[in-house]
Amino acid sequence: MYTQLVLSIDDAHKMAAAARAEAKAQGWSVVIAIVDDGGHLVYLERLDGTQKASSEIAVSKARTAILFKRPSKVLEDAVAGGRVAVMSLPGVTPVEGGLPIVVDGHFLGAIGVSGVQSSQDAQVARAGLEAL
Repeated sequence: MYTQLVLSIDDAHKMAAAARAEAKAQGWSVVIAIVDDGGHLVYLERLDGTQKASSEIAVSKARTAILFKRPSKVLEDAVAGGRVAVMSLPGVTPVEGGLPIVVDGHFLGAIGVSGVQSSQDAQVARAGLEAL
């Protein structure tokens, strides 16, 4: 019998709460997006004062992380290293702040954060992952 782990809405809420707490502790306004293993939006939260574009960017970072099964920073580094062809790949947002959600070797989804510097977005996303 095949059993597949899935990302529940309770998992998404727990991750978002931890990410929100980190952002607020730092005084950062961000958008937190959580997608499932197909890159479909499960949860989105935009903190007060966050630029509107960050809603789209956070989702795109999360989708990149799950579709490519790696942090979006890896793709950013590839582009920075001269592999500009990465930018033409479908569904890629090569900007730090998207992290895959991996449990027991299974990719369940991803979290993406946008609103501050990319390294700060990643810090908030990591806080969300650590809550799972």
